[in-house]
Amino acid sequence: MNSAQASYLTRRHFLTACNSGLGALALSQLSGTADAASAIPSKLSMIAPKAKRVIYLHMAGSPPQQELFDYKPELKKRHLQDCPAELIEGKSFAFIKGTPKLLGGLYDFKQHGETGAWVSEMMPKLSSMVDDICFIKSMHTDQFNHAPAQLLLHTGSAQFGGASIGAWTTYGLGTPNRDLPGYMVMVSGGKMPSAGKALWGSSFLPSVYQGVQCRPKGDPILYVSNPDGMSRATRRKSLDALQKLNRLELETFRDPETLTRIEQYELAFRMQTAVPGVMDIKNEDPKVLEAYGAKVGEASFANNCLLARRLAEQGVRFIQLFDWGWDIHGTAKFDDLKNQFPKKCRETDKPITALLKDLKQRGMLDDTLVIWGGEFGRTPMNEARNGSKFLGRDHHPDCFTMWMAGAGVKPGTYGESDNLGYSVASNPVDVRDLQATIMHTLGMDPHHFSFPFQGLNQRLIGPANHPKIVHDILG
Repeated sequence: MNSAQASYLTRRHFLTACNSGLGALALSQLSGTADAASAIPSKLSMIAPKAKRVIYLHMAGSPPQQELFDYKPELKKRHLQDCPAELIEGKSFAFIKGTPKLLGGLYDFKQHGETGAWVSEMMPKLSSMVDDICFIKSMHTDQFNHAPAQLLLHTGSAQFGGASIGAWTTYGLGTPNRDLPGYMVMVSGGKMPSAGKALWGSSFLPSVYQGVQCRPKGDPILYVSNPDGMSRATRRKSLDALQKLNRLELETFRDPETLTRIEQYELAFRMQTAVPGVMDIKNEDPKVLEAYGAKVGEASFANNCLLARRLAEQGVRFIQLFDWGWDIHGTAKFDDLKNQFPKKCRETDKPITALLKDLKQRGMLDDTLVIWGGEFGRTPMNEARNGSKFLGRDHHPDCFTMWMAGAGVKPGTYGESDNLGYSVASNPVDVRDLQATIMHTLGMDPHHFSFPFQGLNQRLIGPANHPKIVHDILG
């Protein structure tokens, strides 16, 4: 058998030339204006979606739940007492050594709204919205360092290489607005999250579905503007020529990433007119700017919250805000509970509340799922690293609080921690349960929605079948 004949029997040739191969599949997904969901009907369930879009507010570094939403009077009574031995025997902590002291919550709590939810004095404005919020106080994870915990939460894998939840969402559902990316990301706090841009990557999914990071100053998206001396008409001509070359390559090799490259060039061209308008807040009502605490031209979490609402209005499917500065260890003034923590609360309380109220007033909260939380919790013990006199808490994967609002989520409290806030006492929810619940809310079956890669049907929730949809929090 000669080499020409043999080439027709290779797997590479089959996948390249077959009309139903990977290239054709990618073409059906990426070309035209139909939602990507229509290209993969066997992977999506017939679940009626409650949410059309997601706004995910990630507090990078992980806030201390004991100072925000998980009121523990018993812990306060035992403030600075030695930690019970049974809580630390055989346990590993990131920084705690020896026998630590218990650390009661430093701020006052009150019950609010018809649900009677406990909220600390550090979130006075958010307390007015508790009847739209479900507080999940029984979250837990199996990672206690930032990067792996963030990766597990957002990509389903504690190692680099997983596709982000936003990429899964846009791969499955597409986006209603052809002129904007379906998945957009904004960062505040002066620092990237520990796991970096992998948190909004697409990994094995076509790269057109990765998150697009926006900036508060200069070009909202890098390189979206034409270079000096190039007009829009000239840009159009150059893209037409480039597209012809890429189409020839696609016909020859049928590589899905070639089609992704074509689509990204075209999307970038369309974004040149769409992005500046949606990212420019100077024409917002001054009362709206004041409600958020947003200022034109400023790089802030407040501006990002307002932009999240504007992007949601324009049909962006998944909007993710990462805000750094919540790693409250208590090693110094810049990361302690009496200085840094109140600063972060002041920066976020007002804009988050304004976002929820704004969405509700515009009738968008009914079909927008808003998620708030960090990658893990904080210990009920004082860290006191190297004898530090500042107060702070170490990483704690066993129990933490997140909340969700909108899209039919039932207001109130789900799950609880024990009387010291150390372990989950009822209705545990791990990060894969959370992922499954988010996907279900969007109308996707988390147990069947998959993508073939490296011999496995990859899923956001991982290969096991134990992740569950938390139906009790859904309306």
